[in-house]
Amino acid sequence: MAVETVMLAPLILLFLLFLAGAGVLVESQGRVAGAARDAARAASVRRTFAEAEAAAEAITTGVLRDRCRSAEVSLDGSEFQGGGQVRAEVTCELDLSFLGFDATKQLTGTAVVPLERFRRVEEDGG
Repeated sequence: MAVETVMLAPLILLFLLFLAGAGVLVESQGRVAGAARDAARAASVRRTFAEAEAAAEAITTGVLRDRCRSAEVSLDGSEFQGGGQVRAEVTCELDLSFLGFDATKQLTGTAVVPLERFRRVEEDGG
């Protein structure tokens, strides 16, 4: 019985490590999607595109600073005008060093928030 236990112990540990890694990946993907949603929402209430980019960057950094080696947000594809939309895409380089090897996994989340049709939007710089 002891021999079987000794032979199965590494397999059981490997399986538990796999479960832990899968759990971290799922939880981190949820955080990245949530950061994209929060960044798009924060950007959608700003008056200028520059303010929107700064707000989206602040939200993304705040939400993902402990989880990602690097986190970036892009507002490309946004139609920053009344009746338009803000599209935030957040990219995160997830650090997988807790699994025992130096690796990263790129996670991406996207969110789109509409802008009110009759809201006041200013041109950048004025």
